[in-house]
Amino acid sequence: MAVLAVIDYGMGNLRSVANALLRVVPAGDRVVVTSSPEAVRAADRVVFPGQGAARDCMREIVGHGLVDAVLEAAANRPFIGICMGMQVLLENSEENGGIPLLGLYPGTVRYFGVSPRDPHGGERLKIPHMGWNELQQSRPHPLWQGIPDRARFYFVHSYYAAPADARLVTGTAGYGIDFCAALGRDNVFAIQCHPEKSDRAGLQLLHNFARWDGEPA
Repeated sequence: MAVLAVIDYGMGNLRSVANALLRVVPAGDRVVVTSSPEAVRAADRVVFPGQGAARDCMREIVGHGLVDAVLEAAANRPFIGICMGMQVLLENSEENGGIPLLGLYPGTVRYFGVSPRDPHGGERLKIPHMGWNELQQSRPHPLWQGIPDRARFYFVHSYYAAPADARLVTGTAGYGIDFCAALGRDNVFAIQCHPEKSDRAGLQLLHNFARWDGEPA
C-alpha cells in the first residue's frame, strides 16, 4: 500500500486535488492531505499544489517548516508540482520586483504583461490567462501516457515558468507567447495547469502519476 501526500501549506484548492486523486489511485493506496514535514518525508509520492502569489506561497512554505521536506521529496521520489507548485521550483519570480523561490531549477517566473496580444489577430488578451488551452507535449514522458498531444487543460495564472535549461520543458502552451506549461527531470514532473479541473486529460495525468515509479521516459 502506497501513501500519496498532498502538501497543505495553506494555499491551493486541496479538496479538488485530493478528490481527483481519490478517483484514480490504485485500490488500497492512501491519499493524505498534510502540513507535516514528517508525513511528507514518509510518503511514497508527493503532490505539491498551489495557487495565488509567489510571495505568499514562499512565506507559508517557510512558516510551515516545509522547505527541506519539499526539496528532499523532489530529490528522491515521484513528485508533481501543480500551478504555483510548479513555479516555485525555479529560482525567482518577477512578482513584486523579485521574489526568491526554492531554486530547485535555474530560471525565472515571468509576468505575461499588462495586455499581451494574440500573435495572429492582434487582439488584446486578458490577464490572468484563465480557461481551457491546448498543451503541446514537447517530449515523451510517462505522465503523458494515454493523453493525446494538444489535449486541452484548464489554466489560471498571470505568470509563467521560464526555466533556463530548455531540456526541462516537457510541454508548452500559447497565450500571446509560447510558454513552458510542463517541466520535468528524473523523478519530478510539474505542470502549470490544474489537472484536477481538466476533465479526462487531467484525471489521466493524475492516474499516471499515482502509478509512476519516478523513472523518466
